[in-house]
Amino acid sequence: MNFKRLSVGIFITFIIGAILAFVKPDDELVTKIIAQLDKWRTDHPQEKVYLHFDKPSYAIGEDIWFKAYVTIGSEHKLSAYSETLNVDLIDDNDSVKRSLKLPLTAGLAAGDFALADSMAEGNYRIRAYTNWMRNEGEAYFFDKTITVVNGISNKVFTKTAYTYSTLNGKQKVTAIITYTDLNGVAYVNKPVSYEVELNGKSVSRGKGVTDDKGNLTATFINGLQASITTGHINTEVKLDDKHTVAKAVPIKTISSKVDVQFFPESGNLINGVFEKVAFKAVGADGLGADIKGFITDDQNNQITQLGESHFGMGIVAFEPESGKTYKAHISYADGSEGIFDLPKAVDNGFLLSVNSMRDDKVFVSIIPGKNTGNGAASLSGLTLIAQSGGELCYAGKSKDGATSFSAAIPKNKFPSGIVQFTLFSATGEPLNERLIFVQNPDQLKLAVTTEKQSYKPREKVTINLNAKNSEDKPIVGSFSASVIDESKVTTNEINESSIFSTLLLTSDLKGYIEKPNYYFTNINTETKANLDVLMLTQGYHRFEWKQLLADKFTPIVFKPEKTLEVTGHLKTFGGKPVANGRVTLFSTSGGTFIIDTVADAEGKFTFKDLVFRDSVKFVIQARTAKDRKNLDITLDNVTPQPVGPNKNAPDIQVNINDGASAYLLNSKKLYDEQVKYGIGNHTIVLKEVVIREKRDNPFKNSANLNGAGNADQTLTSKDLMYGGGLLSQVLQGRLNFVTFRNGVPYSNRSPRTPMQIILDGTYVDSDFLDNLTPSDVATVEVLRTIGNTAIYGSRGSGGVLVITTKRGGETVYNKYAPGIVTYAPKGYYKAREFYSPKYDDPKTNTQMQDLRSTIYWAPGLLTDKDGNTSMSFFNADAKGVYRVIIEGIDVDGNLGRQVYRYKVE
Repeated sequence: MNFKRLSVGIFITFIIGAILAFVKPDDELVTKIIAQLDKWRTDHPQEKVYLHFDKPSYAIGEDIWFKAYVTIGSEHKLSAYSETLNVDLIDDNDSVKRSLKLPLTAGLAAGDFALADSMAEGNYRIRAYTNWMRNEGEAYFFDKTITVVNGISNKVFTKTAYTYSTLNGKQKVTAIITYTDLNGVAYVNKPVSYEVELNGKSVSRGKGVTDDKGNLTATFINGLQASITTGHINTEVKLDDKHTVAKAVPIKTISSKVDVQFFPESGNLINGVFEKVAFKAVGADGLGADIKGFITDDQNNQITQLGESHFGMGIVAFEPESGKTYKAHISYADGSEGIFDLPKAVDNGFLLSVNSMRDDKVFVSIIPGKNTGNGAASLSGLTLIAQSGGELCYAGKSKDGATSFSAAIPKNKFPSGIVQFTLFSATGEPLNERLIFVQNPDQLKLAVTTEKQSYKPREKVTINLNAKNSEDKPIVGSFSASVIDESKVTTNEINESSIFSTLLLTSDLKGYIEKPNYYFTNINTETKANLDVLMLTQGYHRFEWKQLLADKFTPIVFKPEKTLEVTGHLKTFGGKPVANGRVTLFSTSGGTFIIDTVADAEGKFTFKDLVFRDSVKFVIQARTAKDRKNLDITLDNVTPQPVGPNKNAPDIQVNINDGASAYLLNSKKLYDEQVKYGIGNHTIVLKEVVIREKRDNPFKNSANLNGAGNADQTLTSKDLMYGGGLLSQVLQGRLNFVTFRNGVPYSNRSPRTPMQIILDGTYVDSDFLDNLTPSDVATVEVLRTIGNTAIYGSRGSGGVLVITTKRGGETVYNKYAPGIVTYAPKGYYKAREFYSPKYDDPKTNTQMQDLRSTIYWAPGLLTDKDGNTSMSFFNADAKGVYRVIIEGIDVDGNLGRQVYRYKVE
């Protein structure tokens, strides 16, 4: 028996014509599948985001530079669907520390984050998404974990090793924490107190003294029933009578358990059919675990050995027999063993086997179980579909009476990326599914050249780029380039994300992918085989076939953001809509801006096509049609995207300073040099602030239960005028005996308990500070001593910050009156320009040491019609190897990445 094999074009209009030419007119299933895929792609176009960073890790006081690429569809063309991109910087407590809104031009944008001196070191993540992508959920957002070290103010560095055991049926964790200074010298005989926090709850406390190697042993028992999502050991080490340093050590897992799962090639083990079964071994830390083992039947007969594993994944192949069950006997790296049941084999069913290892063709075969169907008619009525991102790439319909099938499909019929094969029954029920990854030779050819291979420090370098497509024709494309000093920044190609690994692989898969760039760094037979195992073990469901064919699409909640808008409703104080009211929006920031509109019959008003920068404040004034101002204005605030669990949590580093000693030392030297010459945006720490109360009593609106202004320390708006940045950064150094960790205030009287924040009489979370704009704050009252905190009971055990915002008549907006509101929506962030010294300019300071680790960053490279572009810059002082990374995309969606190195000596 043979399938009627169809090679189908990319565009659906041509697909329908081709299918109907070879399939019987009454074959409704294939026609319906094509129509529903077309409808899904039209109504739910898939956007993806990739951010190219200047380097893989950072230090406090530096800048994170990035270029954003937003594509749409399986061809990865730059998207014009959304015109706004959201980018969030999130700390390891899943709190958004900074959020940017960037305008997209033809799917491209550039941005940056300044890592303030007051930030804590740790594992941060950067998340990027369009509003449209929120319909599919956070699983498909761009999300990358980065480490941020601190060589500026850190006096204590830690390294932690964990061991795990069981005590009375509960998990016992032992952590050995090593304390050293920046040069690796151990802190010996230093008192340490610690508190273990899991999922936001304190589970253990203890204290001890470091030994002669700077080690402290901390143990705790996990009594929580839920699995760990976040965890820290918060420690305080006393260096001397005047200096106590707080250090938070991440906890990735509280167990050494390894889970092993088995995945038959297309869903089921079929008795009497020889097939591949993929396995995946994952440790409690989320990383792949090396295992060895063999398969036995229920008579304990050894059937076959497990194949070699990579990142804990591998293949085993055998033919199950009817009536038997099978187990896997696993040996772990530590010598322990485990036994796991394999999925139970079935007598009826099909094996959908796909081999994509060859460069030119994909081989497909469908094998029925021996008891499937009625002999010769076992494959009758089956339909095979292959699609990528909703684009139909291949379709076939079986002939009546067929008993076997195999096909060879040219790979150029598929786009690069994930392809999903699905086998349907005659009634349209999906029976089997198999994913493959297609790596076509369609990537851009990027030729990077310099005039010579060796340069001197501070010498001018010109990098030339020539870009061609797979047919050796020059292309017009957009590229970004970074140049870093590898003597300072440790790099590992397979640990990094790339434009290939993100747009072709991780953006389409839910869950964690370990070292995704491994599959694209050095493509060979081994990496292809390991990538195929990943396809066998990792799920992919942008949609469910049953819902798609039943015309049940995911509801569209979030619209694509084209421009910025301000919308709202006019109502009477009794809640009735005010029709035809006149609404005025104005701002005096950066010049006077005024615009009017009229509310509709339901009282709704909209100001469209706005362009304004971040931090701009508006005043909205409304009047009824009869020019009365006694009405209520309600603004439609867009609910921010919540922060879910970090899908790349296994990338969190427990020892973030490992291998970073040179980077840390250079970061400290660079900071000192910048301070010496008055360069850079650095925090000025004040030793003492004296507050004098005004006669007009700025605390008159305070919610302080002790009475307005009765506090251990008070600040007014005038004290917050200078310093800029986040509110926690402004308060840092201005509040006596209060320290900030990750934006959360702690009183020195209770260093392990966050201070309670009370905002205008409302109790808010301890990490809420940075949601406030410093210019909106009227007063801050610090309650630390028992006489001031007792009235708050247990809520005041860690101290209290009473914050009062400005009211009408004060200097900055927030004036609440009938018919008037103020509004500070999230506006567009204007990316800064990367600074690179020009040593051929006599005005350049040549006395200052040039200690840059990012030598140059160019996010806006454009090739001309001949495929050429270039960039020029000057080297820093350091000798060694400089690494150039160039990534980009052309107008047809072809991707490119090239790594180039040259010497400075």
